[in-house]
Amino acid sequence: MPPKPVNTLILGAGAAGLMAAAHAGPDTLVIDHAKAPGEKIRISGGGRCNFTNLHAGPDNFLSENQHFAKSALSRYTQWDFIDLVDRHGIAWHEKTLGQLFCDGSSKEIIAMLLNEMRPADLWLNTSIDEIAHDGSRFRVALTRQGKPVTVHARNLVVATGGKSIPKMGATGLGYRIAEQFGHALTETRPALVPLTFDETTKEVFRPLSGVSLPIRTRCNGVGFDEALLFTHRGLSGPAILQISSYWREGDAISLHLRPDLDLYTALRDRRAEKGGKALATVLSDYLPRALVTQMAEAWELSGNLADQSDTALQRLCDRITDWQVTPTSSEGYRTAEVTLGGVSTQEVSSRTMESQNQPGLYLIGEVMDVTGWLGGYNFQWAWASGAAAGRAIAAQR
Repeated sequence: MPPKPVNTLILGAGAAGLMAAAHAGPDTLVIDHAKAPGEKIRISGGGRCNFTNLHAGPDNFLSENQHFAKSALSRYTQWDFIDLVDRHGIAWHEKTLGQLFCDGSSKEIIAMLLNEMRPADLWLNTSIDEIAHDGSRFRVALTRQGKPVTVHARNLVVATGGKSIPKMGATGLGYRIAEQFGHALTETRPALVPLTFDETTKEVFRPLSGVSLPIRTRCNGVGFDEALLFTHRGLSGPAILQISSYWREGDAISLHLRPDLDLYTALRDRRAEKGGKALATVLSDYLPRALVTQMAEAWELSGNLADQSDTALQRLCDRITDWQVTPTSSEGYRTAEVTLGGVSTQEVSSRTMESQNQPGLYLIGEVMDVTGWLGGYNFQWAWASGAAAGRAIAAQR
């Protein structure tokens, strides 16, 4: 087949790629190796897509350059995306902490983006064999449905995502393309991921698998108030996923159990009323019983509440509000929601997402060293960076 000429070739039909296609204008081609577009959109939020967050802003993102995301996020905000959702008649609701979800299905968001990107072409079941630039255009060799085809493009948009969830086809291809054109990478790690313990500690915590409670977790000067979930491998739940982006091997994590409660005052008041009850029994009124059973054994808690002095109660509450645990690793990219790190922001325009090494090359979404918190922030970065690149391409005309 003769080469197919296009103005813009977008690699990746995920959130960022589809949003870029919606803004890039005519003569745009989007390709993806998958059988369907927007697969990470489809599975997100339990199938209802946590598509943005009311509180999204630069402070909710990690990057070696904390200023990089400001431009794109300010020019395509959560309110812009909410307006788009409303215009398509998609019903939505707010859960906790500003997280917005579809009332129905995440497939509605995918359908909306496919509608917005018309008349761009979409090729699925398409893999990338080779990319080159001949001085005037990109030459991309592809295999589409088992047949070779070459595409010539003035603009190339890399929206291939990171390494997270390899069973969905994540490979880190975007990093290799960036390096091919002279871009440096920052360290990449699994983020928004459950943390695990060594085998000995797993056995201690295994009886707590499935137990959940509100906590404040802290590590390396950062804290989150969310829910903790004990698993048979370690710790999960929103609080742990959030702090995993700041945790490193060897770091201890502080768990403040029930930060919504002044436990010391509660126990003193109970002591005055019903001091004859066993300490563990009273604690079970405020903490999950299975957790108290483990604490009683590990911390040698015994006796009645009346036997506990103010000093003893304070010492116990200090342990409960600053429980130090040290995970040994994470569950890795297999279950990580995103990849921390990526293409360095140093040689990419924060306004257009265009490479400063290779004109016409754009890098957007998760492939960049911009990583959001849990709760719709990474989708907002995909929308914002995709819109920035798409608009910049459209403005060339």
